Amino acid sequence: MMFEKNRIITIANQKGGVGKTTTAINLATALAAIGERVLIVDLDPQGNASTGLGIDRRDRKLSSYDLLIGSNTIGETVVATAVPNLDIVPSTMDLLGFEMEAASLPNRAFRLKSALSSEQARTYSYILLDCPPSFNLLTMNAMAAAHSVLVPLQCEFFALEGLSQLLDTVNQVRQTVNPTLDIQGIVLTMFDARNNLAQQVVNDVRTHLGEKVYHTLIPRNVRVSEAPSHGKPAILYDLKCAGSQAYLQLASEVIQRERLRKAA
Repeated sequence: MMFEKNRIITIANQKGGVGKTTTAINLATALAAIGERVLIVDLDPQGNASTGLGIDRRDRKLSSYDLLIGSNTIGETVVATAVPNLDIVPSTMDLLGFEMEAASLPNRAFRLKSALSSEQARTYSYILLDCPPSFNLLTMNAMAAAHSVLVPLQCEFFALEGLSQLLDTVNQVRQTVNPTLDIQGIVLTMFDARNNLAQQVVNDVRTHLGEKVYHTLIPRNVRVSEAPSHGKPAILYDLKCAGSQAYLQLASEVIQRERLRKAA
């Protein structure tokens, strides 16, 4: 199913270790499995999304850095993955120098938006932007280019504190570079049903943010944790594990919300 316009979603959280890249990889794989054409743009210099999709560092001849500085297009930087319908613009450590180099570039907060306005980018129904765990010029570019922000949130004590910081950041971006930026939804990750605190976090987040919180809970799952070391999304590594099933459910929810948004 193709929408008349693609949906660009930034996956962001200023806190590390919340399952951000895992969510990007597995949500993208699940959307591709449902028949969507999906692109991930890896904007984290660590390149974990690229590694997790089996893209060897030696095969990253061009990267999101080349896309951002404007030397190459989407079509030139994109790499096919082992997942049908899923491509990636990989990351390299060159991204570490982007902030300094961008100081002399025009419209430095809109470099990615410009790159994603091409005809090649419009052939994807979903573009997921995997951000570094900090608010810097890379994250600013992602939020300036996106229609919405999807926030993975770990079910732990400090979750709400980190979430309030991120919501403040989204408001700042709305006021400065992207007035239509929306919260796509909050994804609760690393949920452990045996942990009373985890359930309390779920209840608190739902109380504060209501319908913005996806119904799907992503469980803490060993198979999901193992998958990146094999260069595979969990859905390819072990389709039947609880984590893979949860990401498939999340993809269905994302698409359902898109249908409702289109109908509104």
